[in-house]
Amino acid sequence: MLSVKVSSKNQISVPSDVRRQLGIEAGDRLTVQVVADAIVLRRRSPKASERLWGLGKGLYGDPVEYVRALRHEMEARVRDREEMVRGDLERSTSSDRDRR
Repeated sequence: MLSVKVSSKNQISVPSDVRRQLGIEAGDRLTVQVVADAIVLRRRSPKASERLWGLGKGLYGDPVEYVRALRHEMEARVRDREEMVRGDLERSTSSDRDRR
């Protein structure tokens, strides 16, 4: 098992065998995760889209049902607004008739 020493600046060096196996080069970024009493280092993908893939998985439940619920909510709001506008038009039309 390989080991590393923490420097006075709290830095560690990744052993060259590990860097070669994982293709890690100077300037590459690694993600750091603490699991129980272990530190896990992983290569970080340079593309943000790859790093974010799956981030919201399960956040909204079934995506099809979520979009359907959004559509129904939007349709209800549109109907409410249309009824409100129709009511305003009818009131303004009837008040115009009353003035004549």
